[in-house]
Amino acid sequence: MSNQIEFRHYKYFLALAKDLHFRKAAERLYISQPGLSRQIKQMEEDLGISLFNRHNRKVELTKAGVYLQHELTNTFKRLDDIITHAKLLNDGMDGNLKLGYVGSAMQKVIPELLLKYKSKHPHVLFSLNEMDNEKQIQALLNQEIDVGFVRMERVPRGINIQSIFEDTFSLVLPKDHPLDSSNFKDLIQLKDESFILFDSSYSESYHEKVMQIFDHSKFSPLISHYTVNASSIFRLVENKFGVAIVPTSLKLGYDMGIKFIELNKIPQRTTLKMVWNNMNMNPVLENLINTLIPKKI
Repeated sequence: MSNQIEFRHYKYFLALAKDLHFRKAAERLYISQPGLSRQIKQMEEDLGISLFNRHNRKVELTKAGVYLQHELTNTFKRLDDIITHAKLLNDGMDGNLKLGYVGSAMQKVIPELLLKYKSKHPHVLFSLNEMDNEKQIQALLNQEIDVGFVRMERVPRGINIQSIFEDTFSLVLPKDHPLDSSNFKDLIQLKDESFILFDSSYSESYHEKVMQIFDHSKFSPLISHYTVNASSIFRLVENKFGVAIVPTSLKLGYDMGIKFIELNKIPQRTTLKMVWNNMNMNPVLENLINTLIPKKI
């Protein structure tokens, strides 16, 4: 590689690769359009690689340009993470962990995990972000989070998955509903009720598990609402728009006009799983994994 290539050339390249427009990229970089054009041309000549195809006013990345954009983006992301980690060490911290999670994980699993982890590693900073299952997987692939907590059965190659908590399902009813744990016998008692369920976009495998519960009770539910938010489900039930089925752990942390009946006699269970990218180089990630998944001796 020529010694003429400098960090700024990569910055200019990534800006143009994103905008595919010399004027827009130049404005974002606070340089002139002819100046940007010269810098990109110099970079291509020094590297001996054609990075862009130019057709009148249209700009397109070449195959080599697409590859370089992807790799440089990942490299600069890694560089940012290294600098962030160095700053944390300078400030007396051991590192930073970014967690994604579905709402039910915050009721029990994550608080217990944080207490357990913090007792051994008190100088780690946590960033917590509630996200649906698919967004967590994409964030893991992009290394925008370090660990996710999902309700899924299958994940893409390169993502590790480990079951950490098996939960029962529970019915959610308005507080004054005539059914309660003393007179509830089977879900068929609710076959004429409207049901409020998590949308399949929340998790296809979770949605299928819930539908198996109805199959087990030999009826198809009347579904009035779908949502991906537990508090929305509970508010709708409270206002008598229908009844619901949710993971039992979700009953913690809510104070609404609703009641729960645990469906502990049915075979269906929902499993919360921990997921992480095996290419993640965060120095403190392994300690977190070992806290929940101790190594076998």
